[in-house]
Amino acid sequence: MSRGLWFAAGAGAGVWAMVRGRRVAEALTVDGMRDRVGAAVVGARILRDEVAQGRADAEPAVRARVGGALQGSARPELSAPPPVADPAAGTPTGTGTGTSTATDPSTDTAARATSADRHHPGQEGS
Repeated sequence: MSRGLWFAAGAGAGVWAMVRGRRVAEALTVDGMRDRVGAAVVGARILRDEVAQGRADAEPAVRARVGGALQGSARPELSAPPPVADPAAGTPTGTGTGTSTATDPSTDTAARATSADRHHPGQEGS
């Protein structure tokens, strides 16, 4: 009985090795590589769709937690932050009341020089 057992084990290992070798050889062909790339693309699409669906499912709950549902709009409208007062010039920045009359920012050397020379808190030694 021992010889029969070893014969069956050897035959099984040989079949397994042949099947495994055939799979590897098929995977290294042009068609096999094309199939693997195609499968990866399909997997990426499925993942993208699942993430989009999860985001769409969770969005109402997140909006409710953050600050209530928006009324009449699907997306929040962002507004520009208010201009920050510039202590050196005495006017808010971004209002266009600088010392230069140039319209091209790349040629506005007076505005760049004054902004570079301003005193910033925490720079006592400069």
